[in-house]
Amino acid sequence: MTHAAKPGTPSRPSASNPSPTIPGSEKSLHKLGDVHAVLVLDQAGWHGSRQLRVPDNVTLVPLPPYAPELNPVERVWLHLRERFLSHRLLNSNAAIVDACCQAWNALTPERLQSLTNYPWIRKVTS
Repeated sequence: MTHAAKPGTPSRPSASNPSPTIPGSEKSLHKLGDVHAVLVLDQAGWHGSRQLRVPDNVTLVPLPPYAPELNPVERVWLHLRERFLSHRLLNSNAAIVDACCQAWNALTPERLQSLTNYPWIRKVTS
């Protein structure tokens, strides 16, 4: 995905999780039906819960505690924070969402590739 949009804006794809609650996440996982899925976890403390019931057709694969080369989006978020989002005071949730969407939408495909094109990714995709 190379674009973000405010929630509730149907004309643009959204970079946010539409179901950030335990029940919402469980509902999303169960929508997979009989398809097997692999969910890669970055192990950030706020991204997990022991209360989440994972269906049998979903395999959880945890990444090592700090491995940005295995989670390429980490470099993207670092770039966005350093270039667009740091040293700013935003006075509402809407202002935060607007700033994040503007930063995300400022990414060019070339910049996104330069931030995420690790050698192992090139090897896998070539």
